[in-house]
Amino acid sequence: MTPLDSTDPLLQEQFVPSASSVLRARILNHTGLLFGLVVVGLLVLVALFAPFIAPHDPYAQDLTMRMKPPVFMGGTMEHLLGTDHLGRDYLSRLIYGARVSLLIGFIAAVISGVIGTALGVAAGYFGGRVDAVVTFLINVRLAMPVVLVALAVVAILGGSLQVVIGVLGLLLWDRFAVVMRSSTQQVRRREYVAAAQAIGASTPRVILSEIMPNIVNNLIVIVTLEMAHAILLEAALSFLGLGVQPPTPSWGLMVAEGKNMMLFEPWLVLIPGAVLFVLVLAINLMGDGLRDVTAPDNRN
Repeated sequence: MTPLDSTDPLLQEQFVPSASSVLRARILNHTGLLFGLVVVGLLVLVALFAPFIAPHDPYAQDLTMRMKPPVFMGGTMEHLLGTDHLGRDYLSRLIYGARVSLLIGFIAAVISGVIGTALGVAAGYFGGRVDAVVTFLINVRLAMPVVLVALAVVAILGGSLQVVIGVLGLLLWDRFAVVMRSSTQQVRRREYVAAAQAIGASTPRVILSEIMPNIVNNLIVIVTLEMAHAILLEAALSFLGLGVQPPTPSWGLMVAEGKNMMLFEPWLVLIPGAVLFVLVLAINLMGDGLRDVTAPDNRN
């Protein structure tokens, strides 16, 4: 029998795993990423199909049914998670609240990501005066306390979903700028960037084709971190009465409305607080996991 030739290219193709199979294996072996993807995916589906999933109208009030406990505390199956101080179904408000949190987190992260990434890449690639100006802007932004500025702006303009998204999107770009600036400075010294410049590639082409694909791992992590940060800030603003205004369902607003009864009916605070905690944890784990599985050295 003729022995197998290990140098045969056909045999090598059979035994060398493809990039897609390696990526699939990394994802399946990363517990944190799987947990984050499942939780975030479920909450996204819940938010998208809220009108079909919610058992009741989240705005409908029934004072005869106010403060009913959840089913696990002696309540009825009609209101699985009980009702609030106005008799509104708590489960329905929790489901619709997922829409508010995910919408604010996603759009605010996109706005801040576009601003911060543009500034950071420009500073890291061009250097010189551009870098000095961007560094000055970053220092100015870091000197501004996010919560206090957000409270002041929202108090002046009035609390609404649009105002909260705009304020958070314009205040959370600094981390994008810092990380993208540092990453771009490292990548611009690589040989493939010099090669692209040598053959006459334009600056936009070099940035989009050579630099951005090599810093996307860092960008993924910052997007998820800032998305979670925006969700927490929205909850804090709503808790203080300067975020999403009633009767719009918001998890932070639900915590604020239940705080006065916390000693007697703790589930009014614990349920939305627990869901908020799980969502933020899942987003962070998802971002960290995506960074790990897409990194060339497969960091874990």
